[in-house]
Amino acid sequence: MRGLLDRLKDFVIYDADVEFYAKVFPDSVGRKELMRLRKMNRSDLVQVVAIEKSSYSFPWGEDIFRDCLNMRYQCWVCELADDVLGYGIMSMAVGEAHILNLCVSPREQKQGIGRKILEHLISIAQNEAEQMFLEVRPTNFGAIALYDSIGFNEIGIRKAYYPAANGGREDALMFALELFKGE
Repeated sequence: MRGLLDRLKDFVIYDADVEFYAKVFPDSVGRKELMRLRKMNRSDLVQVVAIEKSSYSFPWGEDIFRDCLNMRYQCWVCELADDVLGYGIMSMAVGEAHILNLCVSPREQKQGIGRKILEHLISIAQNEAEQMFLEVRPTNFGAIALYDSIGFNEIGIRKAYYPAANGGREDALMFALELFKGE
């Protein structure tokens, strides 16, 4: 049976020392160190949906996020002082993990938040899955660069996967990452 500390880690990744030093010596701790990852909950959905709408032409609605929470998918947010900066959602089944959504607020991009969320999801998946998959628009160069830098490989194309602005459909690039189970 897992210990209390391990179960607590399932809900929040938190470093009390960082918070202490930030309060006592404010200039000693950077903004990035104050960001924390925690499980997404229903009260986050207003901020999550706002980020989603500001990031995508065809955003998920609140109902989809609620369904992900109800299905007990791995739903995580990265926050700073109760402000959600980004989120990641992953499903896992039969030895596979699938990143369903990974998004960072446009005003917070290029600060390592997407990497932080993705690396956390990978660490979770390593205990239960052998491979991780995701799809990405071919025009999402920032996301593709992130996935490449972490070790994902392009494995194919899903034809007509995404809705497109012209009323048609856009292909998706498929990526995979081999996971090595932790001990």
